[in-house]
Order: sequence, then C-alpha cells, then structure tokens
Amino acid sequence: MTRIINQPRDKKGSTPELADIFCKYGKAYIESHSMPLEHYKIMNAIVICRTAYLGGHVEVCTSCGKTQNSYNSCRNRHCPKCQSLTKARWIEARQAELLPVPYFHNVFTLPHELNRIILRNKKIMLNILFGAVSATLNEFAHNPQSRYKEGGKIGFTAILHTWDQKLCDHFHLHCVIPAGYLSHDGKRWIHSKKKYLFPVKALSKVFRGKFMEQMETAVQNNELIFHDKDAKTDADTGFRELKKQLYLKKWVVYSKQPFGGPKQVLEYLGRYTHRVAISNNRILDMENNAVTFSYEDRKHAEKRSMVLKANEFIRRFLLHALPKRFMRIRHFGFLANRSKKNNMIKCRAILEQNNVPEKTPNKSVKELMQELTGLNISQCPFCKNGDLKKSLKIKRQTGPGFFERLNLTILKDTS
Repeated sequence: MTRIINQPRDKKGSTPELADIFCKYGKAYIESHSMPLEHYKIMNAIVICRTAYLGGHVEVCTSCGKTQNSYNSCRNRHCPKCQSLTKARWIEARQAELLPVPYFHNVFTLPHELNRIILRNKKIMLNILFGAVSATLNEFAHNPQSRYKEGGKIGFTAILHTWDQKLCDHFHLHCVIPAGYLSHDGKRWIHSKKKYLFPVKALSKVFRGKFMEQMETAVQNNELIFHDKDAKTDADTGFRELKKQLYLKKWVVYSKQPFGGPKQVLEYLGRYTHRVAISNNRILDMENNAVTFSYEDRKHAEKRSMVLKANEFIRRFLLHALPKRFMRIRHFGFLANRSKKNNMIKCRAILEQNNVPEKTPNKSVKELMQELTGLNISQCPFCKNGDLKKSLKIKRQTGPGFFERLNLTILKDTS
C-alpha cells in the first residue's frame, strides 16, 4: 500500500530506527523464517550498535563539567548508523586519484529474470556481474576498430547496488569512469567524446554476451544451483530455458552526462558508495505489526510512503545482505590496486596535473564529521561552550544478548 507524503517529517518527535524494528518484530520473523548465520549476525550488530553491549567511554565537558556516555559502533557494513565515517575516510582517500578530465557515470543493470538465481548463488553471480562489466568496458577500450584509431587502457570504479527504493531486489553496477584512457605504451592520454564514452546500445549487447558466457562457464563447472519450486529442474535445463528468455530481452546500460569536475565526482561518490538498503531517516512508523517508510517515486517525481508487514520489511532488508568478505566497491584497469600507483603517476605527468599529494592527510574523526555534517561533535550539547573530553572507559556489558533475550537457540558467536 502506498500513499503520497504531503507533510514533512516531524523531526522533533521520536522516530523508529531499524534496530527498533528488529527488537520489536525480530523474534516473530526468526521463528517463521530459516536464516543463514550471517543474517543473525547482521541483525545482532544493528541492535547492539552504540549501546552498552559494545562498551565505550564517558565524555566530560571542560566548561560545565556535565558528563555523557558515548558508546562504540558495531562497524557492520549493513548498519545505517556506521557508514558516515567510513564513507568520509573512503572519499578522502579517493581525492588524490581524481584526474583533471570529465568523468562519466554508466549503470549496468541485470534483468529481473536473474533475481532468483542471484539470490541462491549470490557470491558467484555478483562476481560474474563485476567480471562481465569489466570485460565489456575493456573490450571497447582495447578494440582498435572502435571510433578511436587506437585502443588503450581504461580505468574505472564499480559500485554494487542490489536494491530499489522499495527494497526489492534490483541488481546493478554504478561505474564512475574518466573520460578517456591511457595509451598502450603509457605515454599518451586518449580523450573521449564529450557526450558519451561508448555507445550504450552496443555496450548492452556486449555486456549481455559477456555475462551469459561467464554464467555458462559457471553452469558447466557445477557452481550454480538451478531448480524451481518442485526441485525438478536441473542446472542445464534451467540455464537453457533462462538463456532463451534473456537473449530475447534488451539489457539496460544507462549513461549519464559527464560530471562537471572533480567536486561533482566526489559528491556523487558520497551519495552512492556506502549506502545501505534503507537509512533510518526513511523509517516513519512501526506500529500494528507494520513498518511505514518513505521512498522516491522517480516516475512521478514525488515522495511517497509504503506500508509493509513487519516480516516482509525485514525479509526485504535481508535480501541485500552481502556474502562475507565480499567487496562491493572495486577498481579496474589503470585504477586497479596492484598497478594504480604507477599508472596515476603516468596519467598526471601526461595531463600536467601538478601539486597532487601522494598521500592524503589523515584527518581526525572530529575533522571528518565537521566536513561531512557541519557539526562539531566535540562541542558540549549542554552549555555549547566547552569541549567534550574522554574520561572513564565503559566496559562491554555482560549478560544475555539480543538473541538470548529472545529465547532463541542459535550459535552464540553473533559478534
């Protein structure tokens, strides 16, 4: 059920957070759904984030002497509270890698017919997505028969998103690409046209072919699980049927206008790199076994709200849990980690980009949060004059944790 939001959120009132939803409705969900251990860990981390269970320290004001407790964060990458500082540090590190050229934004989207297969084989299928996009862009850059007289080495950053505004599964890669590439001999920078890097219709066809080729290899190696609800369809039969459907579809590759400059690139990266499926400020209500949250209706250019049953809301959120140690931000081509340093030196020399520090300054948490939010986190919230200084250390709270309080029998290692 959806409705248009006519009034802005009342920020004075207390609004629910994702952790509150897990506390209130988590037991019912867990008892009615089978879950992998990683999902328990994610729920537990979000619930205990910035609570006494993780410990912390006491802060004392240097002016009025009042104290407040500051608890540690869980640092789980699915937690909506823990991404701001991580994002700020990541963007700070990227500043030294920006070149004085325009940047393109391409989005490679997988057809929804693949969703069920991806959810059953998430790590393998998402690795295939990264591999297919990389192979597609590299082929266009290396191909001497393209609109360029010669090929070269492209560089780009790919960011995985698995959701849409309604928390449904929607698998796609956002790619930030410098407008041009390094020649094979490493001595020249080959500039691209201003409107686009490569034609998107041609990109979509090659992307489809690369993806299906890598997926077929995985099927032949028995790496994928293919079965329908009655488990009668084997991998070969399932893949053949799916392949026919996918080759009849037009795969979507979207290309936006190039960014105006390095500042716009960083602003974009700040919006997309460390997002989670839903932020706390989008959650509006959690009463009567239902969760209300806001979303952007891009088709009608307006903000709406959606009401989901609590179990369905939790299910949709956990759809976007990433496999353990899976990298959702990756660098390719001349920006790949193993060769980035030498390639960036070559690019800067060719493009006459001087006075770029090799290492960005290691800013404090206070400085990063000041830049990110405009707030001075060390200022006393009571008198507004003094600074907060760390005093006593708060030990981790002992006793029953989140799942023990729910009287659930699961593995104890949920940290």
